[in-house]
Amino acid sequence: MYSLLRSLLFRLPAETAHYFSMNLLRAACGIAPVRALLVRAFRPKALPVEAFGLHFPNPVGLGAGFDKNARYLRALQTLGFGFVEIGTVTPKPQAGNDKPRLFRLPKDGALINRMGFNNDGVEAVAERLKEWRKREARRAAHQAPFVIGGNIGKNKSTANEDAWKDYVTCFSALHPYVDFFVVNVSSPNTPGLRALQERDALHGILTRLQELNRATATPRPILLKIAPDLTNTQLDEVVDLAVEIGLDGLVATNTTISREGLQTDAATVTALGAGGLSGRPVRVRATEVIRHLATRSGGRLPIIGSGGIFTATDAREKLAAGAALTEVWTGFIYEGPSIVKKICRAL
Repeated sequence: MYSLLRSLLFRLPAETAHYFSMNLLRAACGIAPVRALLVRAFRPKALPVEAFGLHFPNPVGLGAGFDKNARYLRALQTLGFGFVEIGTVTPKPQAGNDKPRLFRLPKDGALINRMGFNNDGVEAVAERLKEWRKREARRAAHQAPFVIGGNIGKNKSTANEDAWKDYVTCFSALHPYVDFFVVNVSSPNTPGLRALQERDALHGILTRLQELNRATATPRPILLKIAPDLTNTQLDEVVDLAVEIGLDGLVATNTTISREGLQTDAATVTALGAGGLSGRPVRVRATEVIRHLATRSGGRLPIIGSGGIFTATDAREKLAAGAALTEVWTGFIYEGPSIVKKICRAL
């Protein structure tokens, strides 16, 4: 059934289809009887996981960038996700890059995006999460709270030497309302952002966040999201720094700037322009990165594995490589709303 719906949605521009479908799902979940039907239809098998001090009902989460502004939490909870990363959130609202900025490569099961951290800004997102937590507190006591990660970044206009200030601002504003943080220094769509993956820049950001975190009554796990394009030497430096600072985990991986091995013809890909590539073409490299990180850390750093997960086989591959949890994004677009249920059923 989803294949028919997908064929219709794929006639729309990718970003238009995203907001149309999610707004429709949100509206449906606002009607109690309809939401109850959807919960029954998409409820996944329970596969509880404990990672970085948190309890997850299943190991299949939704990566950052899908619900940038925490507008679709009820809908995503209804579809059975074990957790959701909201964001990437920046201190000030920003429109992101010019449209069109999200493109499908159906032959490759892939997307190219150059969204550019478009979001409502941390104040608006924090207020939305505050209201969500209030509503959740009034819900039935027997229902476990939805696990929410806050993915944080810097504004495009912020110079790299001042980037730490943006991360501190977002961390402080979201801290009361999210369960864990993901520090995003690996998106290819904000100029100069990936330079923050270098050791000295990372050290400055992460040590400040850890100092703030440890001074709170309820410290939150802090994870670092990294690119698949790092060399093994760079990956080793990231792991060593993460262990030294006492980070709680890693997210591997973000999108890639590589265009190698695509089935879509080169002229079409070139015409689409710059952006991060996600989906099936990233699967093998993401798994390689996870395996390298797990080996280097000796299992001391829990890893959320992301990149090319469409099926239970893909998820098992990430888990076998050393991931504790997984995240889907592009797979959700191509496989549809039953992706969590299907993966969990076959794990």
